[in-house]
Amino acid sequence: MNQLSFVPQSPPPLPAASTAFSGERRAFLELVSRGAALELVTLGFYRFWLATDIRRHLWTNTVVDGDAAEYTGRGKELLIGFLFAMAILVPIYLAYFLVSVEAERWKGFAGVPLVIAFYAFGQFAMYRARRYRLTRTVWRGVRFWMDGSGWSYAGRAMLWTLLVVLTLGLAWPWREAALERYKMQHSYYGDLHGSFEGRGWEFFKRAWWLLPCALISLVLLPLLPFVYARFRAIEWRWWLSGIRFGGAHLESTLRPGALYGLYWKVIGWFMLLPVVSGIYFGVVVGAAAKFGRASAEDGPPTPEVLLDNIPLLVTIGLGYVALVLALNVVMRLYLLRDIWARVVGSVEVHGIAALANVTAKGDLASALGEGFADGLDVAGF
Repeated sequence: MNQLSFVPQSPPPLPAASTAFSGERRAFLELVSRGAALELVTLGFYRFWLATDIRRHLWTNTVVDGDAAEYTGRGKELLIGFLFAMAILVPIYLAYFLVSVEAERWKGFAGVPLVIAFYAFGQFAMYRARRYRLTRTVWRGVRFWMDGSGWSYAGRAMLWTLLVVLTLGLAWPWREAALERYKMQHSYYGDLHGSFEGRGWEFFKRAWWLLPCALISLVLLPLLPFVYARFRAIEWRWWLSGIRFGGAHLESTLRPGALYGLYWKVIGWFMLLPVVSGIYFGVVVGAAAKFGRASAEDGPPTPEVLLDNIPLLVTIGLGYVALVLALNVVMRLYLLRDIWARVVGSVEVHGIAALANVTAKGDLASALGEGFADGLDVAGF
């Protein structure tokens, strides 16, 4: 009787895990509308809590393999980080101003060192800001975290930017690949090490023809939204498909034209809202001119008279503020929430089993980097 020998076989790999965005558009619209109004009341200081609420909405509605992410950052942390950053940046601005006054004969070049210094500082801030956000991101009870040197990253960014300038923009894909590789080499999910496999040449092959199109669109402006939206879609897909954590990797199927409609909707609102505001201002000024005359013989009021009309100025000021707030809401709705939802819906996670047995590790980073990024106007999500 022949003995049958059984060779153990490894189980088949798990199918790719899907990702989805479950957040309601109406809820996000209410969040940013309320936040914009509170920014006005608090003279802009509510933006730290608004940024935290927006991130929490985006993170907690991003579902990977059935489990949502968590964002544990707090607005108070961002405020303290910003105040510390201002305590450092303001003396630097003041010292540079005093030096520039003394070197007035070189004023034609006085701004160059400041621009270079703050560009480097901005790169440092963006690295540290990403480190802060990553350490506040949790999935399945395990925290993401990041180490590495922000100044080392800034040095690399400066050298790569110089090369981009010297090559008239052609080196941009390689710059993005090199800098993202450095960031991912210092990123972790628990004790699982990250990496980035995207190559500059792959990015270049997909997007090189957009450079001459961008130059043409500077003359034919209606082409510009198409060029930029396509570039961003290509960049998102390339970047996401290069991310690795151990044996797990992402794959995006975002179509090159997936963002066209969102950018055109923003342009439409940016054309419509000023028109509505112009009608409002015209009606307000017309009403003030009509009812502000004591008699028909007084004639039309002069601009000086209108400028002395305090209720009129307050009404116009409120209209202008409403316009700015509405534009901010439009940008956050279409260019933040809608792009996030569309990008997340295009992603699959392959090899997700590698994320199953991960040991929690890593410390929280301070919000100082976020403060610098906010103070230098390079903050992001």
